[in-house]
Amino acid sequence: MPSALSRPPFRPQARRTPCHAALLSRFAMLAFVLLLGLARPVLAQEPQAPDYDAWNKLAEQAEQILESGSANDARLQTIRDEVVKWRERFKEAQGVNATRIATLKDQIAALGPAPAEGQTESEDIAARRKELNEQLATLQAPGLQAVESHGRADGIVTQIDQTLRARQTFALIRKTPSPLNPANWPPAMAEAAQVAGQVYAEARDRWDSTGGMGGFTARLPAIAGFLLVALLLLSRGRHWIDSLPSRLSARASERSRAALIFGVSLGQIAIPLIGVILFAAALGATDLFDDWGLPLLRSVPAAGLSFFGGIWLARRLFPAADTGVQPPLPMSEERRAKAQVRAALLAAALALHQLFARTILPLSGFNSQNDSDTVPERLSEASAGVWHFLLVLFGAFCLFRLCTVLRGLHPSGDSEAPDYRIRVVNFLAMAGRLLALATPVLVAVGYVTAGNALLWAAVLTLALVGLLIILQDFIADFYAMAKGGDQSARDALMPVLVGFALILLSLPLFALIWGARASDLAEAWTKAQQGFAFGGVRLSPMAILTFLIVFAVGYSLTSFVQGAFRSSILPKTRLDAGGQNAVSSMIGYVGVALAAVFAVTSAGIDLTSLAFVAGALSVGIGFGMQQVVSNFVSGIILLVERPIAVGDWIEVGGQQGVVRRMAVRATQIETFDRTQVIVPNSNLITQPVTNWTRGSLTGRIIVPVTVGVATDSRLVSDLLREIAEDQPTVLVNPPPAVLLRSITPTGQNFELRAMLADINGGVSVVSEINHQILERFAAAGIVLPGSVRTAQDIFLHRSEDEDEPAEETAPGDDPPAPPPNPA
Repeated sequence: MPSALSRPPFRPQARRTPCHAALLSRFAMLAFVLLLGLARPVLAQEPQAPDYDAWNKLAEQAEQILESGSANDARLQTIRDEVVKWRERFKEAQGVNATRIATLKDQIAALGPAPAEGQTESEDIAARRKELNEQLATLQAPGLQAVESHGRADGIVTQIDQTLRARQTFALIRKTPSPLNPANWPPAMAEAAQVAGQVYAEARDRWDSTGGMGGFTARLPAIAGFLLVALLLLSRGRHWIDSLPSRLSARASERSRAALIFGVSLGQIAIPLIGVILFAAALGATDLFDDWGLPLLRSVPAAGLSFFGGIWLARRLFPAADTGVQPPLPMSEERRAKAQVRAALLAAALALHQLFARTILPLSGFNSQNDSDTVPERLSEASAGVWHFLLVLFGAFCLFRLCTVLRGLHPSGDSEAPDYRIRVVNFLAMAGRLLALATPVLVAVGYVTAGNALLWAAVLTLALVGLLIILQDFIADFYAMAKGGDQSARDALMPVLVGFALILLSLPLFALIWGARASDLAEAWTKAQQGFAFGGVRLSPMAILTFLIVFAVGYSLTSFVQGAFRSSILPKTRLDAGGQNAVSSMIGYVGVALAAVFAVTSAGIDLTSLAFVAGALSVGIGFGMQQVVSNFVSGIILLVERPIAVGDWIEVGGQQGVVRRMAVRATQIETFDRTQVIVPNSNLITQPVTNWTRGSLTGRIIVPVTVGVATDSRLVSDLLREIAEDQPTVLVNPPPAVLLRSITPTGQNFELRAMLADINGGVSVVSEINHQILERFAAAGIVLPGSVRTAQDIFLHRSEDEDEPAEETAPGDDPPAPPPNPA
């Protein structure tokens, strides 16, 4: 795709509450994506053919140099940069004549399939097919040549990268003279003094050559101005900016305090760093330094950034109690004070390494063999090892002491630090202690480059992790401030996502810290842009991003349309609640499916090559996901046929309740004791389902009643009928029915059957009927079995020594007292 075609920056607009405005915004985003996809072939221009003769000369020269191995790293890097430019041209040239080639392929396809072996076709069609194939071959030739040249360029780049990585590895593992050898100490002192003497001699010569005192007097105003501002910034300005956060914490509101303190604290880096840069500028303005002094002056800003940046990190990670800064790690105040001092010492050690290692001392770490901004003659490897050993020993001591304080952190109730942060810090503390013990040993035995690379990379890794922790807390504080000072917003999803994005963006920095070259990152990004193949489909980051954007727009539009139908359109129709839910669900399923199809098409993903993978997946679905697919299909059937709907009272599989939600996989039922039962949709299709309220709320209740054998059955029937007719929800047509179902030695068994207008209240109606049965029967003198001891009961339980049977009791009289309990 041509690099000229790029996406315009997205500018978020204020959210509008009316639904029409939201719909217009979604349509605008969708139209933007559509126009972007349609504009690609229109804006794409036919690339110019590369100069293949010039390329072949460069490629042959590069291959000869690689074969001989005589070029240094700088020369190889220059060749690589040229080859990368040619490779980009070849990539663009692969699409030459693409429009015409597509047209010819369509014309050839229109002629029908080519005849099989031994078959013929008409002479006109054969001649036309031959002519079109010849034209197609001619048009495809430049693209094929570009593909071949692109492969050759890619091979050269890969070979150069392999050579550079092999040289870097050799430099790391190369053994040099041990700094513990006493014979190397006097030369180390002498060579360091010689470098200092060269700087002094250069300054003296420049003093004479620039006019002596007269020339210095002419430059004095600029020098004095730089020095005055530098001293003010490094003295009064630094103390003022250091005390500013604690003063603001007492005056700022609770809502904006954390974010304001963070913004002001950045001045603790900027103010002294500007002072250091101005001090170096003042020394440079004297015009006394050249080849020997200027490399040291140019290393001062990096050293100042390491020092003051390290102090700022120490103050933010391990704040004092009076600064108003929320500690990002669960540490006591005493441990924070120790960690702050040790982190400041470690920053000073890193600053010393930045000041001298790349300019005067070789063997300083990753890619140190390619140092260019150095003094004309650096120390020898034996002498450099001695000075490196002292710097590494100091840095390793500070790192070990700091990691000792950081080791063993545990979650605390007073700290809001997430668990993953504590685990990461504990792991880095453990690894830092091991490296602090190992790196001095490596330098001592002669692996100076490896020791430097491991130690200072570990220090920078700790610094970068600390910076990420601080930025994550700042994002959480800023989001809470934007939400009106609600501190619970710190744990919301948005700050977590932004913090995760920061971690992803920091991965290239970690790679650079641990020895990766900028060209390595650029090559990795080029490979990522080419994408990866999956089942014959090539996916690239741009295609994935397009897919996600288009699908997100389609899903949002589907949700909006679904909500509009649910709240505005469907309530005005004659559909019941269940039908409205079915229509709304079908709109959602269809919308998501269309959004997925449109996103795949917009991303340029060809799914035809996934036919084999789809076939294999279908077999897996048939065996491993049989129940899932069955539930899905059953859910579609339920939505279409609608045997049940939301709000229905159903009974399935021994469970009764009201349908609360119907999804594509399962249906949620709320039982009458308020428990939630999830029923797979396949059960609602394959098992018997009783729907008490589908189509009509009318339902029948049956109340069984048993009275004594001697009771007047007609009286019982009349009373039961009157009781049923008195209920407000009992229908008059059909009228209630009272049936004498059976007569047994224990009593007469009646059934009261009545139709209710709303069966949902059946339980309460039955309860009220039972209450009235007790009241009416008691008033009428009808005795229910088991309520009292009847004459028959007394007769059956009569004592053997009783001569006379118990006197029978009239229906309205009190029963005789039961015999005493033998117990």
